[in-house]
Amino acid sequence: MSLRKMNENAKFYAGHRARLREKFARHKIMDCEVFELLLTYAIPRRDVKLIAKRLLAKYGTLHGVLVATQEELIEIDGVGFNTAIFIKAVYEAMIQDYKYYLNGKFVLMNQEILYKYSRLILADKSIEEFHVLYFDKYQRLIVDDLHSSGTSDATVVYPREILKRALNIVAEHVVLLHNHPDGSEFFSIQDIQLTMELRGILVSVGLSLFDHLLVCGDKVVSAMATNILR
Repeated sequence: MSLRKMNENAKFYAGHRARLREKFARHKIMDCEVFELLLTYAIPRRDVKLIAKRLLAKYGTLHGVLVATQEELIEIDGVGFNTAIFIKAVYEAMIQDYKYYLNGKFVLMNQEILYKYSRLILADKSIEEFHVLYFDKYQRLIVDDLHSSGTSDATVVYPREILKRALNIVAEHVVLLHNHPDGSEFFSIQDIQLTMELRGILVSVGLSLFDHLLVCGDKVVSAMATNILR
């Protein structure tokens, strides 16, 4: 490529990026352009529109891109190590922001933020994950443990380990959280049996199993709301 052509391309990219920033500042930017704008900060000297299209074509949504693993992202043409780290850093920042609110008092009485957090960490995941959220007596989040992860349709859960962890960190309330990558909106028989077993173990030492949440796509199903937990 000639020097003249390179200079012309540089001017075009700079002008396009400036237009994206201006549209964002005026709240006139489209959803697909938001991701493109983000990539301009990770890839400063290339046209990122095609890369953004490749990522969205692969993962379907911006959220799908964010929850993809670093290793998966690097496999996309045009996405290097630094870009993958940038994308995962954006995702981590979003998670930390939600955790800030979950650290506030009485979060279990305002479940919408809990539901949003659940969707953020598990929607669009390709494998099943089982999280345990531990809350103190003021219903503030102490920690979100990734208890286990498995295949596209199964994880292994250890109720006694959950009890031990709750006692060690002086938790008083527990929320179970897992996903169904296949999109099933129903708790399995195994899910229900685990819920009942763990509730019995926790209650025996004065702790509460507040809820068991299931993420399926962008929907969150509550064991409490569906009368599995009463």
